[in-house]
Amino acid sequence: MKKQLRRSNCPINFGLEAFGDTWSLLIIRDIVYFGKKTYGDFLRSDERIATNILANRLAQLERHGILVKTPHPIDRRKEVYTLTEKGIDLIPILVEMANWGAKYDPDTGAPQEWIALVNSDKENMIRLIQDTVREGGSVFVGPNSVIDRLAQRE
Repeated sequence: MKKQLRRSNCPINFGLEAFGDTWSLLIIRDIVYFGKKTYGDFLRSDERIATNILANRLAQLERHGILVKTPHPIDRRKEVYTLTEKGIDLIPILVEMANWGAKYDPDTGAPQEWIALVNSDKENMIRLIQDTVREGGSVFVGPNSVIDRLAQRE
């Protein structure tokens, strides 16, 4: 197998080469926040990624060990993409990017209550998000979502 050439050994460069383009981060966001798991799920995202770019980014994320692809449990024609531990370790970065975007984008779609909740106890919220995603859930969607877990605590 050919060794991939890197631009430099800078740790920021390493991260950017592994997950740093727009489409890769949006795929990871879709898994973490919205529970998307299949190629078709990702295609239905608001950003309207082209099919060839989606296929390329999924393969790249898999090659970098950020995603793993497994057969769909019911429909064997589909594949399910989930984050590896390496991918789950990106969740704090996504949280910080969401905070930054919510702060500086006047047209943000981020629920301000959610941003405030995350920032009120960031360390524990990040751990809850990571545990939820590790167990197959997401932040906002599904019966095992972070939102549902928090509602059950009240």
